[in-house]
Amino acid sequence: MSQNQPSNTSHTPTNPAWQASQYVKFEDERTRPVRDLVAAIPELPGRDAGRVVDIGCGPGNSTEVLAARYAQAQVLGLDSSQDMVDAARKRLPQFQFDVADIGAWKDGPFDVILANAVLQWLPDHETLYPRLVACLAPGGSLAVQTPDNLDEPAHRLMREVAADPRWADTLKGTERTARHGAAFYYPMLRALCSRVDIWRTTYYHPLAGGAPAVVEWFKGSALRPFLTKLDDASREAFLARYTEEIAKAYPALPDGTVLLPFPRLFVVATR
Repeated sequence: MSQNQPSNTSHTPTNPAWQASQYVKFEDERTRPVRDLVAAIPELPGRDAGRVVDIGCGPGNSTEVLAARYAQAQVLGLDSSQDMVDAARKRLPQFQFDVADIGAWKDGPFDVILANAVLQWLPDHETLYPRLVACLAPGGSLAVQTPDNLDEPAHRLMREVAADPRWADTLKGTERTARHGAAFYYPMLRALCSRVDIWRTTYYHPLAGGAPAVVEWFKGSALRPFLTKLDDASREAFLARYTEEIAKAYPALPDGTVLLPFPRLFVVATR
């Protein structure tokens, strides 16, 4: 899940560094898409998987799903965050987990490369995806899931709150994640692969606790680049303002639950 984001050594409650403990607060909800993704990977032609890798493995929840599908394979997990890798090693000590820069990574051949909610942090998808395909064995698959929610209220409000004069200069240009649609990925991958499967799903996550629960969700992912750049006082003020706006955009149900729509784009490209 984490890749090439600046670290922060603050120990305040709103510490924006990649943290396994923050990410797994919503582990069930975050793991459901990877289950759907891994289930869609086609069988290997005439053989069992020998090597599979989870790039951007986070705390190991996605690796666990991958390993369950390919029980006889050699399993590797990679992440840019030492905290995430430490959590994954503790969770799944039978597998190898390493700190790595996915933006420069090249290895193989692998029968499956899983990239769950990580490639959106990296630029130059027109060269990144072909490089990953080149790391596949014949008949192997690249399985990718990326959030497709930049137009959702939660992201729009991040940009609007970031424009507040109190911190606008500091946060200018912060939300720069790479997102493209099916029309971008399909022709590029079809030229390199025998089969390309692309779909988009919107998950509706019921979060108990109203607007603060939505904020907690995004503190583990999309809010990080904003919070990283702010000092403690500005960070607290930013989160207070953002929470107010989220409460308006995502009104709680009578029992206090907020229903968070979350669109995601899936790609399975088989070499």
